[in-house]
Amino acid sequence: MITVSAHKLAKIFVEIADTLVDEFDLIDYMQTLTERVTELTDAAAAGMLLADHHGRLEFIAGSDENVTLLELFQLQNEEGPCLDAFHSGEPVVNISLGEAGARWPRFAPHAAAAGFQSVHAFPMRLRRQVIGALNVFGDTPGSDFEDDDAAIMQALADAATIGLLQERAITRSEALTEQLQGALNSRIIIEQAKGAVAQAAGISIDDAFTAIRGYARRHNRRLTEVAHSIVTDPQTLQQILTP
Repeated sequence: MITVSAHKLAKIFVEIADTLVDEFDLIDYMQTLTERVTELTDAAAAGMLLADHHGRLEFIAGSDENVTLLELFQLQNEEGPCLDAFHSGEPVVNISLGEAGARWPRFAPHAAAAGFQSVHAFPMRLRRQVIGALNVFGDTPGSDFEDDDAAIMQALADAATIGLLQERAITRSEALTEQLQGALNSRIIIEQAKGAVAQAAGISIDDAFTAIRGYARRHNRRLTEVAHSIVTDPQTLQQILTP
């Protein structure tokens, strides 16, 4: 059973509501949300997909590289819990991957082979507007949500959605689509930078992303800006590799 930690919950709600800040970084915000979800629930991993300006889901954040690849597989094969939650606007909860082959014939066995046993998906929604979905994966038998905990997770996804819509409403609601599309485009350069750091340092993709993110925060720079510098300027890559 996955149980939401009440001790951590209030702090996380405050953290995800804090979007009205200078130099708001959407990708870092989403990455933080997936990490906080895994901490909150003791789940194995969490991932997030957001819709682009055409309404198509795209990968935006994952708590580790394993779930990142799984989310991309979900999109490539156009089936899986996040897509169901996004299109229906309703949560998909307590699905045993070993028994979900009929529902998701490609995704379910692939996710199970990656070591996961259960999956849950929560739409990121405000009233009738759905802008994405949050996936939570369990890797132990019986890694299910109780009804109250599932409701809390949906509230968390809704609160994150409200935070994003609120932040964009300051400059006009149309800017949300532009911001999300920009973040989706930025993710490409971030993936390139992760690969460059991982190869140069001989470390994992997850450790490379941690290094890039840490460097950006220490120097008060955006993730996308640092990633672009890594790809275009060898000196930046060397600075990140130097303790």
